[in-house]
Amino acid sequence: MTKLLREMKEPYTAHGFRSAFRDWVSEETEHPGEVAEAALSHVVKGKTDAAYRRRNLLEKRRLLMNE
Repeated sequence: MTKLLREMKEPYTAHGFRSAFRDWVSEETEHPGEVAEAALSHVVKGKTDAAYRRRNLLEKRRLLMNE
């Protein structure tokens, strides 16, 4: 995406889109934050949290993307 934005000579960044998506999820939907983080492929911080969060939340991510 970054390459495409550069080729289009747009002043935007891929991070900006990711940030806007995260803001939209938290402000405009009822989807849990962990689903938004999974949709963005963010890594769970901390070994303990990662050990307990082994789900990929695929169906919940699918519902989020449909919205």
